Amino acid sequence: MRPNTGFYAREINDLIQNTEQMGDKLHPSYEKIRNAIDHDQMADLDDKTLAEIHELFEKGTAVYRQLGKQIGLLKPPAKVIGNHKRLEKAYLQYVAGCQEMTDSLQPSLDQKAFDLAEQKQDEATDTIYKTIQKITNLLLQ
Repeated sequence: MRPNTGFYAREINDLIQNTEQMGDKLHPSYEKIRNAIDHDQMADLDDKTLAEIHELFEKGTAVYRQLGKQIGLLKPPAKVIGNHKRLEKAYLQYVAGCQEMTDSLQPSLDQKAFDLAEQKQDEATDTIYKTIQKITNLLLQ
């Protein structure tokens, strides 16, 4: 049985929308840490605040991990198989970056690990969106 192109496109769209929604929930906490680092105000973030952000990031990373599994379970149309694999790999790298950022918060903030995790997420996100664009263009042909 051939993969359903419409179903595949909707599922990918839903997965990306769910990723963006979770990102919107996590972003204010990320900004709190990023601003504290950038303005040399880490002393303003107490252990309780970091623990709360850590817990929030753990929950978000678990959601991302589940979404990554869903990407892996999708059956892409033949013309996008290579790009689908690239998407799956980039998404897993994104999840790894999220876990690394989460881990960088406990027992106290490891700024170097936080910065490296941020860079890993940025690179993965760039690949994800470029690959989504390629998949979309191929599906529309």
